[in-house]
Amino acid sequence: MEFDIILSLVFFAFCAGAIDAAVGGGGLIQIPALMGALPHYPTATVFGTNKLASICGTASAAFSYLKQVKIQWKLLAVIGITAFISSFGGAACVSLIPQEILRPFVLFMLIVIAIYTFFKKQFGQVHFQQEITRKMLLIAGVGGLLIGFYDRIFGPGTGSFFIFYFIRYLKVDFLHASALSKIGNFMTNFAALSFFIPTGHVLFQLGLLMAVANVCGSLVGVKMALKYGSGFIRILFLILVSILICRLAYQMFVA
Repeated sequence: MEFDIILSLVFFAFCAGAIDAAVGGGGLIQIPALMGALPHYPTATVFGTNKLASICGTASAAFSYLKQVKIQWKLLAVIGITAFISSFGGAACVSLIPQEILRPFVLFMLIVIAIYTFFKKQFGQVHFQQEITRKMLLIAGVGGLLIGFYDRIFGPGTGSFFIFYFIRYLKVDFLHASALSKIGNFMTNFAALSFFIPTGHVLFQLGLLMAVANVCGSLVGVKMALKYGSGFIRILFLILVSILICRLAYQMFVA
């Protein structure tokens, strides 16, 4: 592979790590870059290499958040375990759900999320300290199951759905929701790699090189999120969801 292509992939991996750490959606940057650089490789290899780079950045972001943001370990465990389990379930069902049905549903949900977040100015701006109850753990588990399943059968916007769900139903702010979403993302990435690695769909040399850049980007993204707070993440969140809406709409109606 030519040096300039590798350099561009490292740059995109850095940008993806920074965006993903703050608000999710790094795959929107990294996957198209890999597809353009690896046109002769199977899609599974592109996704597998992307997951290897992403899981390292996600792990770094999760560790950085957990040092700065106080989150209950029971909550993290429930989200992580349910996301991992449902990601496996999604892999088994991926061929049973037509993309033609899933895409309009996802587009509709993203539009609803964008409108709700835009008009509800205080959404995700206030963090409520709560005792961890069975009801709260159940709500977190349902979110982990649903969004982990979605990540495996479709993918785009997983981090955004995690963040919205945690703010809406766990009553946390954008900063805490971003921290929680990293755990969910890490486990879904881990589940995906458990499929891609045994089948030989990971380019390890390229993936690890991109992983280093992704980790560096994630450190920058977390630092920005912690410095500027929930208001900054809310703006990035709305921008990212808008990009997702435009991308899905283009794929459905133009491409």
